Amino acid sequence: MSDAAELGKIGWIDISVENAEELRDFYTAVAGWAPSEVDMGEYSDFCMMRPGSEEPAAGICHARGENAQLPAQWLIYIVVQSVDDSAAACTTNGGEVLVGPKAMGEGRFAVIRDPSGATAALYQSS
Repeated sequence: MSDAAELGKIGWIDISVENAEELRDFYTAVAGWAPSEVDMGEYSDFCMMRPGSEEPAAGICHARGENAQLPAQWLIYIVVQSVDDSAAACTTNGGEVLVGPKAMGEGRFAVIRDPSGATAALYQSS
């Protein structure tokens, strides 16, 4: 279950694009972020670290697999108590579940589209 103190916070942000290397290099030059590769099997995505730090700032991902259908925009991950319950509430309240709910590391996530057409992700830690 997600820590109650974290519920409702934006716990992560990433973006999925066709050319993750190009965007990695862009944000390295513009924001001073340092890339750390995240092995995805046949390719690597990137965890971008804050300047001079080992603290992650954001993720830059390839638009492949399930990410292929995501728009090229920054995606926030909102911490929720239960991804399954929140995904169900999304559809009940006029939204759409685009990906998941499914496992991600030691947690679960789902990508949703709200009634305005904007996308966000829901995240539940274990």
